[in-house]
Amino acid sequence: MKKTAVMLFVQAIFLSVLACISFAQDNPASLSGSVKDASGKSIAAAAVTVKNLNTGQSFDAQTDSAGHYSIANLPPGEYEVSCSANGLSATPAHIRLAAGSQQQVSLSVQAQAPSQELPNAPGASKSEPTLEDLGFSPSEAQANARQQALLDKRSHMLKIHQRMGLITTIPMIASVVTSLNAGGRSEGTASRDLHVALGALTGDLYGITAYYAIRAPKIPGTETRGPIKVHKILAWIHGPGMIATPILGALAFQQKNNGQRVHGIAQAHGPVAIVTAGAFGAALLSVSLKF
Repeated sequence: MKKTAVMLFVQAIFLSVLACISFAQDNPASLSGSVKDASGKSIAAAAVTVKNLNTGQSFDAQTDSAGHYSIANLPPGEYEVSCSANGLSATPAHIRLAAGSQQQVSLSVQAQAPSQELPNAPGASKSEPTLEDLGFSPSEAQANARQQALLDKRSHMLKIHQRMGLITTIPMIASVVTSLNAGGRSEGTASRDLHVALGALTGDLYGITAYYAIRAPKIPGTETRGPIKVHKILAWIHGPGMIATPILGALAFQQKNNGQRVHGIAQAHGPVAIVTAGAFGAALLSVSLKF
């Protein structure tokens, strides 16, 4: 009963915290609208950019033949909405998106005031070239925008992966410390129950951490090297270890509660847990230290 109560209490706290952290991920917002010119005519193939002012992450879209655009799966926060088409641009709009909300923002592009400077005059300003100016076709320019959006999503998910990895170290270290007092023969001792609960919490957090690394979009043509390569190699050690450790721990726990000496394959629980924790810690250091 003690074991069940402790485990339920710890996991209830964990699920509550997780629900708050992942609420934005599970309830994304969406944005839609239209782009028109100064005369009110809809503009097709206009480039729309939505930038998250909190994270710097950008999302791109293109208007359809009717001048409409739509962007889904936006994290809640402050955004700047801008667009451009045929050398024209619109004044950026600033909005706040709440979790699960669906907002509409329509933009109107206008010609910029002509410069009074002579083209070849000293100090005359020159606007930055567009992708079309550099020789890219419209389809190539759009493909580039999609790849940038993919890169932004990968960066966002790997940041969450990194943060969850750091959070996971807390119950992992605590479970290693409590294991020193979890070897008694008394059935249902508080230290043993706490060790089991912390181990379960560590496993849950580790699963979430691994999810964001595995599901992060892959960028074709990129090469893994340096610290990241070491980080991935160590994952092949602590990954299987995080699966084996709770299984072996459950066997050892059952044997101890039955008043038996830990025997058989269950004896590997301690060594496997230590190797797993060591590989996990080394993986964190590999991307924290420059070498």
